[in-house]
Amino acid sequence: MKIVGVFTSMIFGLAAAVYATAALADDIIATKAVPAATTKASLQPATCSSLEDFVVTACPLTWNGITVYGTIDMGVTWLSHGAPFNGTSAVGAAYLVQKYSNRAQWSLAPNGLSNSNIGIKGKEPLAPGWDFIFDLQAGFDPYSLHLSNGPHSVTQNAGIPLTSQDAGADSSRAGQFYNSVGYLGVSSPYGTLTVFRQNSLTLDAVFAYDPMGASYAFSPIGWQGITCGAGNTETCRFSTSAKYRVDVGQFRVAALWQFGGYDLNNGSTGAYQLQLGGDVRNLAGGTLSLDAIGSYVQNAVSVVLAGNTLPAVLPQVLTATLSNNTSVMLVGKYSNGPLKLFAGYEFIQYAPPSNPFAPGAGFSDIAGDFVCAGCTAINNTNINNTAFSAGDKSLHVFWTGVKYAITNNLDVTGAYYHYDQPAFGALVNCANSAAFANCRGTFDAVSFVADWQFAKKFDAYAGIMFSQVNGGLANGYLNRNTIDPTVGLRFRF
Repeated sequence: MKIVGVFTSMIFGLAAAVYATAALADDIIATKAVPAATTKASLQPATCSSLEDFVVTACPLTWNGITVYGTIDMGVTWLSHGAPFNGTSAVGAAYLVQKYSNRAQWSLAPNGLSNSNIGIKGKEPLAPGWDFIFDLQAGFDPYSLHLSNGPHSVTQNAGIPLTSQDAGADSSRAGQFYNSVGYLGVSSPYGTLTVFRQNSLTLDAVFAYDPMGASYAFSPIGWQGITCGAGNTETCRFSTSAKYRVDVGQFRVAALWQFGGYDLNNGSTGAYQLQLGGDVRNLAGGTLSLDAIGSYVQNAVSVVLAGNTLPAVLPQVLTATLSNNTSVMLVGKYSNGPLKLFAGYEFIQYAPPSNPFAPGAGFSDIAGDFVCAGCTAINNTNINNTAFSAGDKSLHVFWTGVKYAITNNLDVTGAYYHYDQPAFGALVNCANSAAFANCRGTFDAVSFVADWQFAKKFDAYAGIMFSQVNGGLANGYLNRNTIDPTVGLRFRF
């Protein structure tokens, strides 16, 4: 709890600093007239004027159009088949069944409902209807206070037997101070153009159309990142990218281009995404939102531990699997008063990479850890260029759910998720399908959560998720299912 106290002191200190700066600024510009371009600020909540305001009201930490914001999400969970807490990874706990999930245990539950983060964003008028915008945000573990670093949490488990590994998991968050976003751009009547570190269009869609809002504790598509990264979690975000969005009446269009490669802190060497969508208003008294997103990602990276199959539980090799990924995502949401209905589907195809690495050649992943092809005896790493050489792999992902506001402060949400992997590659005997990763496999998860906002910036939640793998998707797993009853407290400012 000492760490929690230190972090709380930091937040309150930051609030005091912003308050003091705002008060000084008010004294300096008290004789100046308010510019016409800033009159919209009167429609926003007044900035915090004291530490008490910061804690008990919805006031933002804003000064001259710049806002400091953040989230702290902490809890506890019980895992029927789990692994020890990992303060480096983004997820922290093995909420979802994994290969290393092996025994019942209590665990710290960081970031259960949403990733803890600290950020600063701004909007500065340039001309009527034109604004300069920016956002810089870092995700962290609220217990260890480490910046979220998924790939390195996998590296930490390399060379460790499967039965002794902790809750490491690959991620697009790789210890950067901008591991969430770090972009700037311009918004105008003709759309919004932003550049540098940004969410993929598919990640934006998961946040908007997943009934659990990409929760780690209650959503597999939030915990894993396969869906938001068009096949690989490291490509849920791109460090060097350009994104354009525009609304035309009830319709919207968006496009994203990732330029640069691994040397610019990307999990791929290039990506293209296009989104088309719109809203149908006044449909049976509600609004129907629909979006379709097409993606192509070149030489995408997935960092995993490989090299042994069960019953062996010997140390495994840190392996970067490369692929060219193509996906189509279709999502929908219907909102009517307190009721929201969600549904989504994504088809993902994995093909051999365009630029395979020769033996001895390698690169540094987004966490800065070096991997090279055929280097098991040198640094216990390998690059797998041939995972899909015998045939492309396809994956179908479905989800649906409902969210209902019982009161203005209490929401309940239920969701169901299903993956289906057809058999691919070389023909094998799938009678004992868990023995081969290229056999047909399925994954299922069902979850429920209640979220109570008992104060303007505080909410408490309780929920549970059951997840299970079968067939080829269960290859190498110690256990095939787990449940994770979880409770937590979240503070957002």
